Formats: sequence, structure tokens, C-alpha cells
Amino acid sequence: MSGTDLPPVEPTLGSVACVIPAKDEVERIVATVDAVRKIAGVDLVVVVDDGSTDGTAEAAERAGATVVRHPKNRGKAAAMETGAAAVAEQDGAQPRHLLFLDADLSDSAAGAEPLIEPVLAGRADMTIGTLPAQIRADGSKAGGHGFVVRLARSGIEQATGWAPEQPLSGQRCLTRVAFEAARPLAQGFGVEAALSIDLGRKGFRILEVPIDVRHRATGTDLRGQLHRARQYLHVRRALSARNAVPTRGPSK
Repeated sequence: MSGTDLPPVEPTLGSVACVIPAKDEVERIVATVDAVRKIAGVDLVVVVDDGSTDGTAEAAERAGATVVRHPKNRGKAAAMETGAAAVAEQDGAQPRHLLFLDADLSDSAAGAEPLIEPVLAGRADMTIGTLPAQIRADGSKAGGHGFVVRLARSGIEQATGWAPEQPLSGQRCLTRVAFEAARPLAQGFGVEAALSIDLGRKGFRILEVPIDVRHRATGTDLRGQLHRARQYLHVRRALSARNAVPTRGPSK
């Protein structure tokens, strides 16, 4: 499932819809939507406003996105499912493929385009974007100590035999068939690890693809540490529900 030696399958037709879960991203959502609309193959952009209070929905609409609102915050997995349902309402006879991107990518979102071609060409059922090292505004390295990444990677490897480079990447392109096969999605920050396990176990083809996109990076301050603690709990919960909590040392 690393993608380096995947035999070809029949190419799939159809265009691509980009679903962007968003919570209080008014400062970045317009640039993100503008960049996504430049990606070849994307003919529909759906922003799911997940309980924002800062005008994210209105800004996304002005940028030309189709906007679906959650009155209250329901989490990323629920936003992904809501967005996919909104796409299905506009699909024709051939369902669109689904490109999921984070709302904070701003102009760099255009760099996610390489995720689409392997899916359109039939070489993968799901692609996962691997990102370059993320840097904070002050020039310091983003992220923590890698505990959550190692947990997710080890759980996926135990469940499927494949150890992804970036198991928590939210930048993914899926066929509609693959997305439906993974439902219901795991809740919270466990959704990405669960997607890889559920699809990997069912024999879907997963390919990691390098992309040049940039997040609003978190650091090692208290807020960042609390965020990663929640991530750890959510990922462990998703792994436990799939009998995939690592029983051996984590992958490096």
C-alpha cells in the first residue's frame, strides 16, 4: 500500500469535488477556496462551516464555494460526511471523487493538485498528502514530539501491514466508493488513522503523494500540547475500536 509498486486498475471517469471542513477560519478561507478553484479537475468546492462564529460561512460564499452549515460544532468527521452528502446532491450519473482539504491552507491549497491524478488514473482508491516540514511564523519548527504520529503509524501498521509516513495527514482524495466503504467515519482526530485502517483492511489501494501545502502551524506551547493530548486520546480511541492499539514498540 505504499504505492511504489501498485499494479494499475481501470481508470475512473468523473470530476472532483473538494470538501473543506472549516471552524472559525475567516482569515484564511477565502484564499483557500480561491486556490482550490484553480486545481485542475475540481469543479465543485463545498465548505462545511462547523459551528463558526466569525463569519467563515459568509466569506466562503463570497469566494464562490457552496456552503453547508452546522449550527453547532460537530467535529471534522461529521463535517466530512456532511460535505460528501452535499456533493452527492449535485452529482450526476457519475459520482464525483472527493478531495478533502483543511481550511487553513490558504494560497498553498493549490499545491494539493497531485493528489487527484492517481485517483483519476485508477492507480489508487485513496491518496494521502505528505507535507514538507511545517514552520511557524516565528521561524521555529512546528509540531510536538511525534507521540501521536508514532501511535497512529504503529496502529495502522499492526492492522494492515503498512506504515505510512504521515498517518495523520488530512489532505486526501478518495473515490466515492472508497469513501462510502469507510463510513461511518471515526470521530474527532481519529478520522485519518481510521480511514487508512478501514480501507486498507478492505483491500482498497492507498498511496502517499508528496504535496507542497502549508498549515497554520502549532508549536510546543500549552495550547499546542493540549491539542496534541486530545489528538492522542482520539487516535487511541479509534485504534481501540478497530482492535489496532499497538502491542509492540511504535514505528519510528
